[in-house]
Amino acid sequence: MKQIIYYLCAVLILVSCTPPVDNSASEAFEKNSKTVLANLQGWQNENLDYSMYADDFAMMETGFSSENDSVSLTEMIETDKKLWQTYDFKMLNEPVLLPGVNATTKAVDGSVRHYSQWEITLSATDSTEAKSGVIKMYESFDFNEEGKIRYQQVYADFTGIMMHLHGQE
Repeated sequence: MKQIIYYLCAVLILVSCTPPVDNSASEAFEKNSKTVLANLQGWQNENLDYSMYADDFAMMETGFSSENDSVSLTEMIETDKKLWQTYDFKMLNEPVLLPGVNATTKAVDGSVRHYSQWEITLSATDSTEAKSGVIKMYESFDFNEEGKIRYQQVYADFTGIMMHLHGQE
């Protein structure tokens, strides 16, 4: 009987010394994933809610030979308006959402990455028919403590799709 009591005491001591599991990064990922899905839906519907962005937001400029390394929220809003006037955007699949990691520690940090496919259509004019093409996209979103998008990167072959849509194949 003494052995059982000693064994139970030892188990209780080991269990009580186990640190609690920190799920904060996973919980942040789940919350931030909802923001990313709302962002993608807003982009597709041409009514993006820019209040989901932080005041110090920056988007990495990934275009070929870009003069700037980033785009501000104000610049992004203006670019979005111009794009929506010329093109229609349709997401073709449910995006694959993945948790991002801290570049230094490699630990999950609440950021969200996604892979998706988009159909981009150049609207018809009086002299041209509408023309469409599909691109695959990878995009990442980093968030601040308030759950607002602080940093965004997007990678896709935008040059190729623009050449296709504008007949420069």
